[in-house]
Amino acid sequence: MKIHFLSAECYPAAKTGGLADVVGALPKYLNALGCEVSVFMPKYHMPWFFEQQYVSEYIGNFNLGNEYVSFHVERIDKEKLGFYLYVIDIPGKFDRNGVYADASTGIFFGDEVERNIAFQRAYLDFVNTWTDLPDVIHNHDHHTGLVPFLAGNCPQYQRLKNIPTVFTIHNQAYQGSFDWNRQNLLPRYDSWKSGMMDWQGRINPLASSVKCSWKLTTVSPSYMEELKVKSFGLEWLFNSEAFKSVGILNGIDTVVWNPKTDSYLDHHLKKDIHAFKLHHKKSLLEGTGLDFTQPLMTFIGRFAAEKGADLLPQIMEQSILNGQHINFIILGTGDKGVEYQIKALAARYPNRVIAHIMYNEALSRKIYSGSDFLIMPSRVEPCGLNQMYALRYGTIPVVHNIGGLKDSVFEFDGKTGCGFKFKNLELGEILYATHKAKEAYYSPATFKTLVKNALNMDYSWEKSAKSYYEVYKQVIKDE
Repeated sequence: MKIHFLSAECYPAAKTGGLADVVGALPKYLNALGCEVSVFMPKYHMPWFFEQQYVSEYIGNFNLGNEYVSFHVERIDKEKLGFYLYVIDIPGKFDRNGVYADASTGIFFGDEVERNIAFQRAYLDFVNTWTDLPDVIHNHDHHTGLVPFLAGNCPQYQRLKNIPTVFTIHNQAYQGSFDWNRQNLLPRYDSWKSGMMDWQGRINPLASSVKCSWKLTTVSPSYMEELKVKSFGLEWLFNSEAFKSVGILNGIDTVVWNPKTDSYLDHHLKKDIHAFKLHHKKSLLEGTGLDFTQPLMTFIGRFAAEKGADLLPQIMEQSILNGQHINFIILGTGDKGVEYQIKALAARYPNRVIAHIMYNEALSRKIYSGSDFLIMPSRVEPCGLNQMYALRYGTIPVVHNIGGLKDSVFEFDGKTGCGFKFKNLELGEILYATHKAKEAYYSPATFKTLVKNALNMDYSWEKSAKSYYEVYKQVIKDE
């Protein structure tokens, strides 16, 4: 079973969020089931790409509106990542230091429509030359959302029209829509079918893939149900396409995320989880005014509204003022207002709050290892991986009960469960959840049970990969 993944991100090549982790891990587990997965992504001018050795595969060109675009497809062999990775070099489009925004300034590039269409057309032009076509094309998020329509309705891709397509939504909030006056960027297509790209008078790649893909998946069952109720105007569409939709909870790469072998750590888990965590907690707090005997609650991620990052300053300050005796470490970047507030809190309460305003993979591993709790006040969380990473390292999630958090974190009742949840994003409810976490921490026997439960949670990719494998078998059967 030959599967092609198309994605704007793939770990470790280029990552801004969970999309990269999924695309960089799931293929390895599918290959273990007997698939042959190849990943296709743009070639960015970022450090990882300069360090690789490539095999040249194809050189092509096309007209993108009034612009002549040339591209070069190169391959990295399977031994490097556990799957074949094809990178598509499109000069003038992706030869930049960043995925969606400049890595130095944080300023978005502003031409994502042209870039996304160029990537999709280059892939289709390339695969159209193959003698041995893939059995399934699996597209990820709106960046690749026009592939099902183009493959099925463009005369030049006639050979591809019967290849089953699967579309996975990692975050429906980003749809990539643009005006119809830019349809000249697309190759010639059957114009009477243009409605399959339209949503509310605009070309909408995400909506198009929901309509045109043979199977639609989201990254958790609860998120699939939530989209039918609240999806920025697409509610009717998700309900009408429910017959071909399924939510599959993401997994994590347990080889990469392993406290026993993690290359980012200077001390690994042997038998005593509490000794392991205490070592890293002391290391994190060394040279600070934070007391390592008090519970340590952390946040790791983007400072974005969907992550609830704007709630963090209020949560932390009110917790401190209420005398909860919880310390905080915050790691992330994003909204400048949130950055300022968190830095101000760290300055105001140097014995309670540490702020790391940066992206730092090594530090994040140490924080997962040394934290007692991880807070996720997300407004939207299609799946969430941070809570799974935390559980893997014996850190207890305190989360909003939505999306993938609802499916992966279960309320601790003193014996069973692996975390604490709040149903609403109200400060009182959130603080009550942090209070319950603190109470569990100060009861050694209870906390030992809680940490044991966390370590026993299994969110490896094996189960999820089997679900995707069944999806592929179904669409191939329906061909």
